[in-house]
Amino acid sequence: MQNSQKVLIAEDEPNALMGLAELISGWGYQTETARDGAEAYEKILAWDPSIVVTDLKMPRLDGIGLLTKLNEGQHSNLAVVVLTAMGSIQLAVDAMKLGAYDFLQKPVDATRLRTILGNATRQRETEIELEVARRRLRESGVLGSLVGSSKAMREIFGLIEQIAPSNVHVLITGESGTGKELVARTLHELSPRKNKPFVGVNCAAIPETLIESEIFGHEKGAFTGAAERRAGCFELAEGGSLLLDEIGEMPHATQAKLLRVLEERKLRRLGARNEQDVDVRVLAATNRDPSTAVAEGHLRADLYYRLNVFNIHMPPLRDHMDDLPLMADAILLQMNEKHNRRVAGVGPSILDRMMAYNWPGNVRELRNTIERAVILCPDGAPLDSGHLAPGFAKAQAVLPQANDASTVSIHVGTTVDEAERMLIVRTLESTGQNKTRAAEILGVSLKTLHNKLKEYERNRKQAAS
Repeated sequence: MQNSQKVLIAEDEPNALMGLAELISGWGYQTETARDGAEAYEKILAWDPSIVVTDLKMPRLDGIGLLTKLNEGQHSNLAVVVLTAMGSIQLAVDAMKLGAYDFLQKPVDATRLRTILGNATRQRETEIELEVARRRLRESGVLGSLVGSSKAMREIFGLIEQIAPSNVHVLITGESGTGKELVARTLHELSPRKNKPFVGVNCAAIPETLIESEIFGHEKGAFTGAAERRAGCFELAEGGSLLLDEIGEMPHATQAKLLRVLEERKLRRLGARNEQDVDVRVLAATNRDPSTAVAEGHLRADLYYRLNVFNIHMPPLRDHMDDLPLMADAILLQMNEKHNRRVAGVGPSILDRMMAYNWPGNVRELRNTIERAVILCPDGAPLDSGHLAPGFAKAQAVLPQANDASTVSIHVGTTVDEAERMLIVRTLESTGQNKTRAAEILGVSLKTLHNKLKEYERNRKQAAS
């Protein structure tokens, strides 16, 4: 199959040059040859290859000289693979310092060369896609599944562009509903792993007795009820990316095993005797402040430092409301496609109402609000305020009165723990004891809310005894 990637081969020994050209052409690449660095540079300017395979020692212009000229000419998208004879490793190291993509010792290992060319090709494709994404971002404020043109969102987009092509672990933080999973998916889609699986698991939604099996897998008979071997999330995400959402809710014993997998890139299924290699990029997310979670003992410090190579913090929607019109338009397009509708747009009356609301449920709540409105709106008409839920933003439309259930009065001197308890209790009162809705408003997981309520009940009993 013909490959769109062009490979220029520079080698002064004729038999080696022809052999390499025949080998690389046989893998589907378009090839061109040059007998020294000077000829290679001329063909680079005229033919515009994506990869150069060059010997280091050549007449007129050697491999180091070629790399130097390429640096001067700002050929940053060109991957250069250098070939070096035994005993010339220092030259290869010098070439890498000048920006060479990789090096191979002679005689050339064909399997290794093919792997390097494949990796360079994927990196080139990723760089092209990133440039397209950057152009798209500049034009419309869209990056992958994320939307926004505010300063805060542009900074996030810039960080995603920088780290997406790498294999580093990323910790994504922010309130519930701010789009942490969308960040993870965008990192995956803009990485060389994009054609491999993306697997997401919510650690707070899995019972403690099952979470290790869910993440690491198990062998038949590993525990009561394990009737057959089962692959865990790491194996399902092999070669791709694994999102561990609500990482702070993971039991400490499981956190310890996860840390070992991250450090050694090996895992052992429950009940297995042997370990197996894993190649997975881990993206972790939490709605807790991670430093507080470490201080309170919810998150192991060593795991936090391992995951927090880069931190992307998603701001609450109320802090970048100027992005809401753009987000609303993007969500409307998605909902039209999802429900096979033809709603004409977001009308000014509904937009005014939405801009006046503080969105405690963040982008998730915005999405649900627009989805409901799209279902109610006739085809061909724009969304208007009549398509909102009857109680939309009702609590905000009332001026707070003394002892109003929609407000919390906190006096100076109140401890942080007591203020948190008051906020949770009042929020539960305002939702009619609907814990799921209260957790969403508070920006915590349902499991976290249950744990807090158990703690308050335990403290109450201790105080009464």
